[in-house]
Amino acid sequence: MTKSVAAALQARLKEYGIERVFGIVGREAAAILFDEVDGVEFILTRHEFSAGVMADVLARITNRPQACFATLGPGMTNLTTGVATSALDRSPVVALAAQSESHDCFPNETHQCLDSVAVMRPLTKYASQLDHPGAIVDLVDSAVAAAVVEPVGPSFISLPVDLLGATLPDDAPVAPAPEPMGPLGTVDRQWRQEVERVAAALAQATHPVLVVGSAAIRAGAVEQLCALAERLTVPIITTYTAKGVLPHGHALNYGAISGYMDGILGYDALDELFGPVDLIIAVGYDYAEDLRPSMWTRGEAKTVVRVAPVVNPVPRVFRPDIDVVTDVKEFVVALDEATTGWTPKRPHDITALRERVANLLADAAEYPDGMRVHQVVDCMNTVLGGGGGTFVSDIGYFRHYAVLFAASDQPYGFLTSAGCSSFGYGLPAAMAAKLARPDQPVFLLAGDGGFHSNSADLETAVRLGLDIVIVVVNNSRNGLIELYQRLGHQRPHAPAVGFNDVDFAALARANGCDAVHATDRASLLAALQKGRESSGPFVIEVPISYDLTAGGFGALAI
Repeated sequence: MTKSVAAALQARLKEYGIERVFGIVGREAAAILFDEVDGVEFILTRHEFSAGVMADVLARITNRPQACFATLGPGMTNLTTGVATSALDRSPVVALAAQSESHDCFPNETHQCLDSVAVMRPLTKYASQLDHPGAIVDLVDSAVAAAVVEPVGPSFISLPVDLLGATLPDDAPVAPAPEPMGPLGTVDRQWRQEVERVAAALAQATHPVLVVGSAAIRAGAVEQLCALAERLTVPIITTYTAKGVLPHGHALNYGAISGYMDGILGYDALDELFGPVDLIIAVGYDYAEDLRPSMWTRGEAKTVVRVAPVVNPVPRVFRPDIDVVTDVKEFVVALDEATTGWTPKRPHDITALRERVANLLADAAEYPDGMRVHQVVDCMNTVLGGGGGTFVSDIGYFRHYAVLFAASDQPYGFLTSAGCSSFGYGLPAAMAAKLARPDQPVFLLAGDGGFHSNSADLETAVRLGLDIVIVVVNNSRNGLIELYQRLGHQRPHAPAVGFNDVDFAALARANGCDAVHATDRASLLAALQKGRESSGPFVIEVPISYDLTAGGFGALAI
């Protein structure tokens, strides 16, 4: 039976478990309808960036490759930020884009024709253009194989319109899709000897900590890692995106950290967290997740261990004392075996820090210039159920409050763009989280700047009937950028950060969302509860204000 390249493409994606393609179709609709194969759903977004982020987040949560699609030319360039997000945030995404007909493909000469492979190659692990119909299956196999091997990331296939609509020979052989290898990476054949060195360092340590990154989640090591931490009573500190590997209220959960935390808390939190520590075992450590060694180099002299599935890519800025390159789960299991029967450690005390956080979250004051972000996060935690759902944060100064204060009781129960910090990430990330976890509540915290940069996809959330609660904290300016102005120049410059006021509740209603304004704890709690019980997306606009005193930010690399 004759099959089109478009059908073969979708069939191969489906064999890899890819059931959704997010994107926007252009004139290549003459060649592909995206209904050629049952079980592959095309999800239309308003912007290609949203399509890329939705594929990125769905891939992160499911730990399986996902796909996005754009038309040729500007559709492809719009997709690049979503692809860059999956690159730096480490998700296995197969990005697809149409291209001019193969006989008329002259980049920068033909209408809408750009060298898309050249554009995408620096952002991806694999990039290629289809050159004849029979190669489509092989290209998909190569793209998936590259995407799922550590460090996981995106691949790209360029699809000339005429070849996309071509037919494959009736007798074209197609081998079954191989099982994806990932997530694997480089393995040092001597890694088991390094486990013995780590165990010896752990035996000598008085106050060790485990610093956990997302690669530990991807490796399926969370259960074993938590059991090891509990048996040895070693605290866990995480990157932004590894929040939730221990439940929020667990005694050994010392939290996710941010270089902004001392300034937000008005307290030397990093000193309390790391000052007494003499051994750091960084499990699944990834420099891109923005937990930098400069944050932990304080107080006692420290032995630092890095455990990751890839060789250290940044030796100029980070040289651990012991470097273990192997599968993270295998390392954790081996370390557990090497420490069987040990006497538990005595965790260092962070009572003062926890009291500082608790007092801040209990802040019941009413501020005439708007709520404070810590109050907003506390209300969201209360209604979300103390970590019983997915808390998504867009990018902005408020994100660092969410990193510190948002409750998360499961891996990827807190989602943000840690590696790329893609402005406007929040809405498509929340939509993808709801698709991945339809039975769990999803709350999004977004600022007015990032939210409005991508607010057109509110209509997408409505069309898909996604029950997400969206809190837009609005101060009509880019607050994080104003903070940096003050850090660098000791004053703000309003034309570079200030916006006119936008009524986001009205904007939401124009897109078919229910929406309200909330101005204090009582009205916000009521609105959040209403939103959680509502059908479809629900938008809450909250006026906020920051104290942008530029102090306590010494941990930031400026």
